[in-house]
Amino acid sequence: MAELYAERYGRWKRIILLSLLSLAACAMLSLHVGPTKIPPLRIAQILLFEANPLIRGGGGIEGTILIKVRLPRTAASVLVGGALAAAGAVFQGIFRNPMADPYVIGVSSGAALGAAVAIVLGLGVKAFGGASISIMAFLGALLSLAIVYRVSKVGSSVPITTLLLAGISVSIFLSAIVALLEVMAGTELHALVFWLMGGFSYARWKEVWAMLPSLIVGLPLLIAFSKDLNVLTLGEEEARHLGVDVEKAKKAFIAAGAFMTALSVSTSGLIGFVGLIVPHLTRILVGPDHRILIPASWIFGASFLTLSDSLARILLAPSEVPVGIITALFGGPFFIYLLRKRGEYAA
Repeated sequence: MAELYAERYGRWKRIILLSLLSLAACAMLSLHVGPTKIPPLRIAQILLFEANPLIRGGGGIEGTILIKVRLPRTAASVLVGGALAAAGAVFQGIFRNPMADPYVIGVSSGAALGAAVAIVLGLGVKAFGGASISIMAFLGALLSLAIVYRVSKVGSSVPITTLLLAGISVSIFLSAIVALLEVMAGTELHALVFWLMGGFSYARWKEVWAMLPSLIVGLPLLIAFSKDLNVLTLGEEEARHLGVDVEKAKKAFIAAGAFMTALSVSTSGLIGFVGLIVPHLTRILVGPDHRILIPASWIFGASFLTLSDSLARILLAPSEVPVGIITALFGGPFFIYLLRKRGEYAA
């Protein structure tokens, strides 16, 4: 038994190391591509300049582009991709369904409504200024989560099936309101549609700082409770018999996962399939143990979304494709594959 665990632990370490190298390569590509190509050695040189306060700002125009535009964009794509993938792994575990994703409980629809209200009606602009869209999206996401949780609560517990159905119902209702706002949008329609498709065109350092709690608070919380999630995947009754406080664990996972998702959507708009395909592929590589699945999903999700954002800038250069389209091109066929596999298993 000890030898088996040691072998598995060694394999996990190798996978994590390779995934970190992959993330570094994807981040370097993201810093390199754009209208002005910056070679990797020049990128390293500029970063060294900026790290030294005595020669900071010595990178010239390339340094300005790298530090003020590409570096925050890359950091935002890393944080958003990691958060969505880690949250996806958690929701797939809670719902015991590989086709669940972070948007399943209505967070994305609430965020979309908040952003649509800010863009079309201008609400929140006076209070929040230039950050009004992100803040309204975040508040909308939290409001939709509160509604879903309240609707699905039965006594002192929240049945998973009821939570899922409530999330779907609230999502449909809020999506209808967003569609109505699109009809009313007028000249703001382009901005609204572009936000709904997702992307990092406007990501700057303030968006990166806003996403940091997902890494500093959300991810450690998920990892800390990962053993309980392993037990929850066996079923709620089995988890109770094994000493897990099921309702407390569910609340912690749902709150942390929804918090990370809300931050992500408010930063990047709606980017689908990251929380669906990345945890599933990661599970194939590292197995179902959430102690390794959650951090590994975070790293692979960060790599996947950073690479997708690079492709979004390359495909139709100098124009830019919304990154949500790129992830959908990968995720759509994969979702069909999952449906086919589940159908074969059921047969």
